[in-house]
Amino acid sequence: MATTTANPISTQERLLRAREASAKLALFSTDEKNHLLLAIADAIEKQSEIILAANHEDVERSGLEGAMRDRLLLTKARIEEMAQGVREVAALGDPIGETLAEWTRPNGLRIRKVRVPLGVIGIIYESRPNVTVDTAVLALKTGNAIVLRGGKEAARSNQKLVEILAGVPGLPDGAIELLDSSTRESVQELIKARGLVDVIIPRGGTGLIAFVTENSSVPVIETGAGNCHIFVDETADFEMADRIVINAKTQRPSVCNSAEKVLVHERVAAEYVPRIVKKLIDAGVEVRGDNNSRNLAAGLSIAATTEQDWYEEYLRLCMAVCVVANVDGAIAHINRYSTKHSDSIITTDEANARKFLRGVDSAAVYWNASTRFTDGAEFGFGAEMGISTQKLHCRGPFALAELTSSKYEIVGTGQVR
Repeated sequence: MATTTANPISTQERLLRAREASAKLALFSTDEKNHLLLAIADAIEKQSEIILAANHEDVERSGLEGAMRDRLLLTKARIEEMAQGVREVAALGDPIGETLAEWTRPNGLRIRKVRVPLGVIGIIYESRPNVTVDTAVLALKTGNAIVLRGGKEAARSNQKLVEILAGVPGLPDGAIELLDSSTRESVQELIKARGLVDVIIPRGGTGLIAFVTENSSVPVIETGAGNCHIFVDETADFEMADRIVINAKTQRPSVCNSAEKVLVHERVAAEYVPRIVKKLIDAGVEVRGDNNSRNLAAGLSIAATTEQDWYEEYLRLCMAVCVVANVDGAIAHINRYSTKHSDSIITTDEANARKFLRGVDSAAVYWNASTRFTDGAEFGFGAEMGISTQKLHCRGPFALAELTSSKYEIVGTGQVR
């Protein structure tokens, strides 16, 4: 059975245990892994009240409010969604052992490239306890051990969740390790554990991600902040644009795929800017704008933007509005200020849509849809490790396939070189 922070063992010992567990997990069959996952889903549901009690204590002690409190909060419905997400991962195909390519050389050597686990995954994240379950089950499905270092705000929730996951019979000792979140030393030890940990995934704000990428000696897969944009083109259906903007901003403003900026084509700005500003204000959103937007929305409560606003990921009910000349202006604005996460164009002009899809350098680019769909489950991947905004190894929602490496299996009949 995997251990938790209830046992007084060091980070180094936990990493050694995870390394040993990874070798065992790599040999598990698909059926064995799926059996573990289904048992985990059942255990989460059966112990939901215990999880909620631990989470309630975290929430009350955190002092967090608004969107940040929402990120930490678990509810009965969210726990049910968590368990269902585990079952969805169990139902997905197993990438391990998949043949990526196969060929025979003139000398008779048969070469096959196959997917294999990464090994030991370290993840550093902030105050979202659902990440504990999502990432652990993805690691197990792909035969990887995982070392979790969550935020101190969710310490009790994470502790209880890992105890439940670790208590499932048949899970190798060390397969899921939870590090002490009360000290930054555990982060330093994890990101310097080259040779014991194969990859680090930082998942949280820009400060956390920057610290890990700048200081880690272990390879890093970045999960990016989400300064996401929606561009309302001159041929946009305004009713559609309204629905998408309001959904992308207000449905869950504390997450990285919520929209933070609205760009409006100058030819429709006089009509659309006052319209969307009023709808946003009515929905409880604080609206900021450039000079053109403020002039067009005179009489409405819209604050002036600063240069920093265009770079900022608000993660709350706040949105900035900007008037741009055309689709090229929208693309230039997004590529300058965005975090390369998710951006959308609302238009009936296919040529402009195709230009936007090609020209915006982001992990997910939409045509007539909300940025809130950038999510592993919404893409059909089950849960996700995060949304990668880098270009090497993986980009966008990354889940099972991206948690693998590859190796070559070569079969001969006595060939020598």
